[in-house]
Amino acid sequence: MSPTRVALVAGGGTAGHVQPALAVAREIEARMGEGSVELVGSRRGLERAILADTGLPVSLLPGRGIARRLSPRAVVDNVVALAGLAMAACMALGLVVRRRPRVVVAVGGYASVPVALAAALARVPVVLVNVDAVPGAANRLVARFARASAVAWPGTDLARAVVTGAPVRPAVAALARARGRALGRALGQAQGGRGDGVGGGKAASPRATLGLPDGRTVVAAVGGSLGARRLNEAVLSLAGTWAERGDLALYHVVGRRDAEWAAAESPVPADGSGGAHVLWYRQVPYESRLEQVLAAADVLVSRAGGMTVAEIAVVGTPALLVPLPGAPGDHQRANARVLVDSGAAVLVDDEDCTGRRLAAELAALLDAPGRLDAMADAAAALGRPDAAAAVAELVLHHARATRPVHAVEGTP
Repeated sequence: MSPTRVALVAGGGTAGHVQPALAVAREIEARMGEGSVELVGSRRGLERAILADTGLPVSLLPGRGIARRLSPRAVVDNVVALAGLAMAACMALGLVVRRRPRVVVAVGGYASVPVALAAALARVPVVLVNVDAVPGAANRLVARFARASAVAWPGTDLARAVVTGAPVRPAVAALARARGRALGRALGQAQGGRGDGVGGGKAASPRATLGLPDGRTVVAAVGGSLGARRLNEAVLSLAGTWAERGDLALYHVVGRRDAEWAAAESPVPADGSGGAHVLWYRQVPYESRLEQVLAAADVLVSRAGGMTVAEIAVVGTPALLVPLPGAPGDHQRANARVLVDSGAAVLVDDEDCTGRRLAAELAALLDAPGRLDAMADAAAALGRPDAAAAVAELVLHHARATRPVHAVEGTP
């Protein structure tokens, strides 16, 4: 007999969808017991790799995104996408019928729409999780029939919105700088390292974990898991400008797609082998410990995806944000504005993102006494490290509204 579930958590396609799905699933499982939650993602997304070792049951559906451009190739791709969506909807309905969940959680991405629609047909409550300041088309559709929309920021235009914050990974929540960077540095000094507000004990500081040198101001640059060519070009130029800066360290996550190109274009040694009186610079193609990067950096240069902005706030990292141009609804700019308007970040348009502009903006931050501490405190004031728990409570509230929820029995 197919096992029942308390909740199906559906969505994916990008890390920005998979990570909150996993965070919420973990919180529900902690309350309801092993086997109570199943993740539903996309075969074409990152789920297979990211979720392989989680221990949670996972179902993957066919499907792909709709191309937002007019061309013969796009028309063909969209016909294929619609066919995949129809197949995914049929499979999702079968999954909902077999699993008999008491609630479905939709976190956006390819898989969320067919599962949410199947839940609506089966009269299963749906709770939407939206991490961007401006919701995308899929989430606007799901919000029409969702019992509640858990949103990251006040003012998000969705029906029945409840501000919970964006569910960040536990590793990020553990690094919350609740009392600011000054305390973190004091803890680091007391422990013989920088500390970064991570806590007590003898655990290695984030800077030590990443192999960063002592006594330097750290700038980190992250363009995403694949890379952001414009941002990477600007950071490479910045490394050249800073070549003689023995007081700085530049940690550059270039993305897998740009790794070979960036290594060949680097104006300085890219392995951190520079001497004591020159820039310490390291390129890495991918970084699985981004929470450590956030905690180690004095300032972060990054795109402005929903989860990135949420994690910046939770950890309390000053940021220089370069929104992705052409993002649906210009949502990355809206995400960035949340931090910029609070004094936690500086915004640079993609078209203006050059090495010279980055150098000027960063100099204004690094050279102003107290500026970074003020930005860090402003970011931390927005952070919601308990967002995953808040979303789980909201989800289980709506599951209980249907019938009493207990830990699942008889599941594998």
